[in-house]
Amino acid sequence: MQAIKAKNYDVVFTDSGYQNLNKILKEKEYSILFILVDSNTHESCLAHFLQQVETSQTIEIIEIEPGEEFKNLETCEGVWAALSELNADRQSLLINLGGGVVTDLGGFVACCFKRGIDFINVPTTLLAMVDASVGGKTGVDLGALKNQIGVISNPQLVLVDFTFLNTLPVEELRSGYAEMLKHGLINSELYWNAVKSASYSDFDSLSELIHQSIVIKNEVVLEDPFEKGIRKSLNYGHTLGHAIESYFMEARDKTRLLHGEAIAIGMILANYLSTKLTGLNINKALELSKSILKFYDLVSFNDSDIEAIITLLKYDKKNSHGNIYFVLLEDLGKPKLNQKASNELIFNAFDFYKNLCNK
Repeated sequence: MQAIKAKNYDVVFTDSGYQNLNKILKEKEYSILFILVDSNTHESCLAHFLQQVETSQTIEIIEIEPGEEFKNLETCEGVWAALSELNADRQSLLINLGGGVVTDLGGFVACCFKRGIDFINVPTTLLAMVDASVGGKTGVDLGALKNQIGVISNPQLVLVDFTFLNTLPVEELRSGYAEMLKHGLINSELYWNAVKSASYSDFDSLSELIHQSIVIKNEVVLEDPFEKGIRKSLNYGHTLGHAIESYFMEARDKTRLLHGEAIAIGMILANYLSTKLTGLNINKALELSKSILKFYDLVSFNDSDIEAIITLLKYDKKNSHGNIYFVLLEDLGKPKLNQKASNELIFNAFDFYKNLCNK
């Protein structure tokens, strides 16, 4: 599968990807190689990865706890301490082998340790393959608030090995698929039709769709690396989706939602807002939303839930000068940035979501 040229690094795939990795290890002559894993990837992915690595350099493994609740500065402190205790220097390399938590946090750790060491991302989840590991965003959460602390800094390489998809439970595949659906909504009817008609459990077709999804994200990032304009379109569904994810993470009486599950809801809500604010046809919004809902269960919200979620919107990264901004759609493949929505419209969007099965 053809490599994808990103800004100062490549996204490479499976067998040829490991050839690229081993070439970098040989040419750079790093002092020590550190591999950051969580307990899941330590058990399910590390042995396969190490079998492909060709190096005589020292390799040290650093393990963190799995899950979004550990994507915080306390975990970073633990990794920084481990790096120091294992004699890491500025010529060390950190390889992040894991999902979005590992690649986001590991990238941030590398950027800050001794004011910056090289890192490589090896995403092991579908979500990380198509989104988190690509584009140079690194960072951690602040409490339940998503990605409040971080920097944009590119890795030396992103290596996508489709073998790791076999290690994932179905709910993790479903979560990652939301980002691929999003790429269809903001990019083109052609890709939308392909991804909405495919299955996240059909790995033969999924690998090609993953490649296309990364191409879509990479093209946007190359045009706007620091999210001053069009890169904001990649946040379609994320303004409300992140608030929903944060709320369900903190609420004691709620079953936690995976990232993609929350983003799927956020995209449906954004579809409705688009009919009121940017001219998306209501029948098109219904069609798009029902296609999304085919992959995800309907989640129940009461008024107090919605009020709490709206309160969390003020922490969204796209906000400016006290205003909450949404990415919406004029039509399929035509995102419109910096849109404001009233609380009343947001409540109406939740009504649209709740009643979707009846329409």
